[in-house]
Amino acid sequence: MGKTVFMFPGQGSQYIGMAKDFYDAYPESKEVFEKASAAAGFSVEQLCFEENEKINITEYTQICMLAAEAAVYAAVRKEGINCDACAGLSLGEYGAIIASGAMTMEDAFKVVRQRGKFMQEAVPRGGAMAAILNLDPAVVAEVCEEVQTAGPEDGAGDYSLPYVVSVANYNSPVQIVITGREDAVKKASDICVERGARRAVPLKVSGPFHSALLKGAGEKLGEVLENVTIGDIKIPYLANVNADYVTDPSQVKQLLTAQVSSSVRWQQTLEKLLADGADLFIEIGPGTTLSGFVKKLNKDVKTVSIDKLEDLKAYLVTV
Repeated sequence: MGKTVFMFPGQGSQYIGMAKDFYDAYPESKEVFEKASAAAGFSVEQLCFEENEKINITEYTQICMLAAEAAVYAAVRKEGINCDACAGLSLGEYGAIIASGAMTMEDAFKVVRQRGKFMQEAVPRGGAMAAILNLDPAVVAEVCEEVQTAGPEDGAGDYSLPYVVSVANYNSPVQIVITGREDAVKKASDICVERGARRAVPLKVSGPFHSALLKGAGEKLGEVLENVTIGDIKIPYLANVNADYVTDPSQVKQLLTAQVSSSVRWQQTLEKLLADGADLFIEIGPGTTLSGFVKKLNKDVKTVSIDKLEDLKAYLVTV
């Protein structure tokens, strides 16, 4: 018998109005936003539902995204839809942890509020990220290592940052994201294209996320996590850092601390779930990106994206 997986998206899929229809239709979803606002100390509803510029600033994006996907999740659960395992991309790992039962919504919102602030504060000037398209992931990692080992070229510019470039996200067989110091990312991008990548696309992000340059933010987050109670893991979830199931609650804090400055092994996560018999992947929250990554690996499994209320209604008809 097949298995159902809940997937939770990361930062970048946010938009004004996300989860508003769930907020209006489900008291459980409205309560989620109320909890998020209480944890944040400001109106998360206002940032999610009304035009503003803060929605795209990391400090605010993260709690808004988590609130939206948790609100959709509350409606999904209200309708009796269950999963056998769950996983989330970067920030989305907190959605998976909520679904697993390891962390309460209230605690997750408090932690993510701080995570967003720490990452925003730690974002150094001169950092960058780029998506490398259609090149073997092993080659991309090899290029990053070569560039970092070789060091900066003469006249590279005035940078206060260490010369760092590494893989940020293993998203799919055809999309790898690299991260680090701007000139190192540019150098690695150019070499990747020379070695066969279809394109290297600079990303519009505020910093070099999931790189060693964010290690300080992870350490601060670790201090916040020390005061959080981790409960029993009732539904298995997979961690970004090692693409493996987290079964021991004592591992959760360490994995979340490391995640801030480590590669997100999303492709490997999906491969493990597929190998374990998962045949229905339900994406919960804004966007359809994660469903697309699943299809890059296996076109035969079913994917469902529940972004809007009409998506949930359409899925319920099929169940």
